Amino acid sequence: KVLRQAGCEVVELFCEPDSRYPTHLPDPEVEANLAWLKEAVVREKAELGLGFDGDGDRIGVVDERGQAHTADNLLLLLARDLLKRCPGAKIVGEVKCSQNVFDDIEAHGGKAIVWKAGHSLIKQKMREENALLGGEVSGHLFFREDYYGFDDSLLAALRLLKYYEGEGKPFSALLEGLPRVFATHEIKVPCPDEKKFEVVERVKAHFAARFPAITVDGIRVLFGEGAWGLVRASNTNPYLTLRFEAKTQEKLAEIRETVFAKLREFPEVEWEKARE
Repeated sequence: KVLRQAGCEVVELFCEPDSRYPTHLPDPEVEANLAWLKEAVVREKAELGLGFDGDGDRIGVVDERGQAHTADNLLLLLARDLLKRCPGAKIVGEVKCSQNVFDDIEAHGGKAIVWKAGHSLIKQKMREENALLGGEVSGHLFFREDYYGFDDSLLAALRLLKYYEGEGKPFSALLEGLPRVFATHEIKVPCPDEKKFEVVERVKAHFAARFPAITVDGIRVLFGEGAWGLVRASNTNPYLTLRFEAKTQEKLAEIRETVFAKLREFPEVEWEKARE
């Protein structure tokens, strides 16, 4: 209804609540869950596809080609939009976000803040820093410019649509010009709750002695040439969270194996059950 009131022609998919989830779980972070949306965008020749989670605080976006975009790239676009109105604004991104996000915020005159994963932690940091925008890879996007500071997927959709309309180009073209990077999805490796923080501290000590690093949440090892690898303990589940990014596939494989080799030293880390 809100999208129609904003002037959009809307084609609905799975908009009736059904607790059986007959098609897929309402989790827009998992790209497989966007398969129907991708197909519908291409079939209907739509300009954009929007996917929401069950309680309306996370969003997934598919462009006119049927290509899904990660939530950290959506944060980047929202930051560009915000910085036109609020030069120098502070913007909080979680430690799992692409380096492109933080670099682009700074390039457009903003102040990028790397912070801990977790929507309550992001909201708290935004209040402390008086930041106007924040986001997570999971699809949570937080707004404090003329809003209450919490994550709202419908507001995210409206602001993305407004920015898209103002740019006058296909959504797929909005991210043209960014440095090309290769990144893994979030990798979850089981590790007992009573051991996971100890493992992360030992990994942190090892890599922090050898490389520059960000240690606000686990360790984000800065391997140079734009490459980084993250190891952190999940706040809510018995596993470690890993993510890697580099400018080439070869460098990505190299840093991934460097971190994996260290983690294999810990028998409590259940590699055979890792999932990406």
